[in-house]
Amino acid sequence: MSVSPSAKVSEQPQSKIVYIDYLKVLLTALVILHHAFVTYGAPGGWYYFEKTTIKGVVLAMTMFVSVNQSFFMGFFFFLSALFIPASYKKKGAAVFLKDRLFRLGIPLLFYSFILATVMNYLVYYYAGQHDITFLQFISGYDGWINVGVLWFVVALLLFSFCYVIWKKVVQREPIAWKLPTAKQILLFGAGVGAISFLVRLIFPIGWVLDPVGFQLGHFPQYIFAFIFGIIAAENKWVAQIDEQYKRLPVIVLCLIIFGLPAIFVVKAIFNSPLENFVGGFHKEAMLYAFWEQITGFAIMAALLAFGKKRLNKPFEFMNKMSRCAFAVYILHPFVLVCLSLLCKNWGVDPAMKLLVVGPQAVFFSFLLGYVFVKIPVVNKVV
Repeated sequence: MSVSPSAKVSEQPQSKIVYIDYLKVLLTALVILHHAFVTYGAPGGWYYFEKTTIKGVVLAMTMFVSVNQSFFMGFFFFLSALFIPASYKKKGAAVFLKDRLFRLGIPLLFYSFILATVMNYLVYYYAGQHDITFLQFISGYDGWINVGVLWFVVALLLFSFCYVIWKKVVQREPIAWKLPTAKQILLFGAGVGAISFLVRLIFPIGWVLDPVGFQLGHFPQYIFAFIFGIIAAENKWVAQIDEQYKRLPVIVLCLIIFGLPAIFVVKAIFNSPLENFVGGFHKEAMLYAFWEQITGFAIMAALLAFGKKRLNKPFEFMNKMSRCAFAVYILHPFVLVCLSLLCKNWGVDPAMKLLVVGPQAVFFSFLLGYVFVKIPVVNKVV
């Protein structure tokens, strides 16, 4: 992408771009399904899980969560950053940070001290079969700092503070950047892949920074996606997207249909342990890091182009869903854990439970989120 240091950039328009909100709904649903897949067989940890042992099903689940992980949280950071410059300019640094602390800090405290505690008790009582009361449970409970899925909120707060510091230190007009081409996005993804590989030499995938819950192996993408969102807002990239990315969906499909299975073929040919892919100085870790980031940034750009072309018109149902999307993100672990525990004694393979629990988790999470934002006090926060 090219840059002109002397050019002045106009501000992001205040009017809402509805397809951005609709894409957030899609991402929220993917987050729910992602955690449902982890519950029933895909790699990863969760509050409660029953892992299927059917190899073909585990492989399919792993492919699903791998594709998700390549883009969905990074895309959340990109979309969240899109409206930060306009909000900062309108409110000023102090009010901007106060608003961020209010809207993100309160949900963080609610999740850590209430929701996570309740979920841990339910799993301890029903899955662990420990017949104790909730009061007995919390009397010996030591997991109060439990951000869970709200690690995203912690990171967003941190990135917002960094943005304010940057604006205070670098007091000049934003630099003008041209909308990147599809080729530049793929090359950028490769660059982030190289950085991710280097970071994972120290912090492999799965290594968590407690108590904030950061998987630092994924953070190169999150940081660059957030910065890209800021640049996109300052340069009105979303208004300029047209036909530049029309070939990206084909590239994405090739990366998923051929690229990801090729990684599994490499694993089979060299009999590589899974640990070689998550980090360390291994060819498998390098291969996976490059595939993940190139695929992730290509999907983000393709979804932006698709959203603008197909979703950029008001739709009442989607407006209601987008209004409660943040509440859904906060509440979905509770819904998923409850549904999973209800199906605990169902005598079928966990893969079959996924087919039932997954869609229901999406439906009831959005239903609960919709009800939640109707509460007078709550709707001022989320």
